[in-house]
Amino acid sequence: MDGPAGGSSGQQTCRAADWTDAASEFGSSLTLTGQSPLHSRNGPMPQPSPLPGTSPRPPAAPIVYVVRRRTVAAAGLAGLTLALWASAASWALVFRDETLARITARERSLHYAYEERVSALRARLDRVATQKLLEQDGVETRIAELASRQVALENRQAMLAGLAEQAGETPDAPPVTGALPARGVPQKPVPVPLPNPEALGLRTEAAPVPVPLGPVSRVAGLETALAGIAAQQSLTLDRILQRSQVEASRLRRVMAEVGLDPGRFAPARGGGLGGPLVPVGSGPFEAAVTLAQRSLGERDQLRRILKGLPLQRPLAFDGGLSSHYGYRVDPFTRGLALHTGIDLRAESGAPAQAAGAGTVTAAEYSGGYGNMVEIDHGHGIVTRYAHLSAIGVAPGQSVAAGQVVGRVGSTGRSTAPHLHYETRIDGEPVDPQRFLRASARLFAAR
Repeated sequence: MDGPAGGSSGQQTCRAADWTDAASEFGSSLTLTGQSPLHSRNGPMPQPSPLPGTSPRPPAAPIVYVVRRRTVAAAGLAGLTLALWASAASWALVFRDETLARITARERSLHYAYEERVSALRARLDRVATQKLLEQDGVETRIAELASRQVALENRQAMLAGLAEQAGETPDAPPVTGALPARGVPQKPVPVPLPNPEALGLRTEAAPVPVPLGPVSRVAGLETALAGIAAQQSLTLDRILQRSQVEASRLRRVMAEVGLDPGRFAPARGGGLGGPLVPVGSGPFEAAVTLAQRSLGERDQLRRILKGLPLQRPLAFDGGLSSHYGYRVDPFTRGLALHTGIDLRAESGAPAQAAGAGTVTAAEYSGGYGNMVEIDHGHGIVTRYAHLSAIGVAPGQSVAAGQVVGRVGSTGRSTAPHLHYETRIDGEPVDPQRFLRASARLFAAR
């Protein structure tokens, strides 16, 4: 069989003749040229002579192999890939056990850390649940205490309303704290979102979901409201007590100015008193309420007493005094004598007014008094209006304070028109100016 070198029985030998650098020219090719002459050990073998009747075969043309650059690049990349794969395979075979041990240890540590985190969160949930149970017990106890405090505050408010009404003040509106949960009745639980792994930080550190206010916060708000109401009630009670004490003290000074003992005006107790004893406590608030009631009672009693005393001036205008109460030189005898009243300057015919409410006991001509009107104001207190030119009332008639009882004149032992005004206590004359000064003090304070 013929080969590419043209010899059928010879052995072809390729000899590289010329290699040209393909990189020196753009688009050049690497050309491999060779010849295939037959050689022997001692030199080239002789060519066989052609058979008879045949023409000689022409010499074989040289074979040229062309290798392109992309083929070279592909071959280089394949070789590099094979080298990297061989290196990786060798490294994996050498370090395989150590790598597996490291991966196993890492997974084990992550597993243990996760279990520890889960255990810590379970313990936290147990603590939260225990705390919630304790808080629930505490909330029930606090609710019971708040209910008792609310009842006590309502009772105090009723006391304050009575004191304010007695003191003549407008009672404050009852405070509103909201309804407390009824004891013994199951309450609807407040919905609280359950913790989830995301919120607990198992997988992320996201912000926790806001939790609505629970019963503990609501009870704390009620406690604060009740404390504020109690403080406001204490302030109101202190104000009422202080005002009643100041008013009672002022009225006592007025009574001292008059010179009368309030005990003589004590009204007779009418009707029976009694009933079961229901104590309301003995704390500071209750003690202050007791003091306020006593002070208001004393104030009201002094007001009633002073209202019945002859404290108004007997003349509508103040013309001054022409003669004081006490010892003086008698205008007729020029000797020392006791003047049992005061003489008030006034024009003839000026209206003489009752100094206080009472009953007319005398309305007639009476010796040196001339025309005289006597009014009984009760409790042994009597006033007289003398030297009148005219009498305007009758015995047994009830008169009010400021009512006209006659006209100023100069009847009886009188040197000129004036009003002789006289006050008597239990039949004995006293200085009328004590009542007039007390009246000025009382009405000035108002």
